[in-house]
Amino acid sequence: MLFLNLNDTAPRDLFPGFQVRFVHSEFMTFAHWSIEAGAVLPEHSHPHEQVANVISGEFELTINGETKRLFPGSVGIIPPNAVHGGTAITPCHIIDAFHPVREDYR
Repeated sequence: MLFLNLNDTAPRDLFPGFQVRFVHSEFMTFAHWSIEAGAVLPEHSHPHEQVANVISGEFELTINGETKRLFPGSVGIIPPNAVHGGTAITPCHIIDAFHPVREDYR
């Protein structure tokens, strides 16, 4: 499938306050997140490289103990197996890219 419309994809609630729509290519997974203000992403890690792109809102992201407040246009690069988590300061739209594919999100 070369083209799709996110609106045709059912949103999923993975964590309280985090709603997501996934797109999977052959080698990557993209997560389109709508996040409520105050929602907390618990610290965790995974073997995938992750690039978090803040489209709107303000999100406080911690990667391996270093915390930064991200705004629209900010990018957080999360290495494989890095411990990370965060909090939405305001409602947010974030797009994450994962490599390789997140089979657990299919």
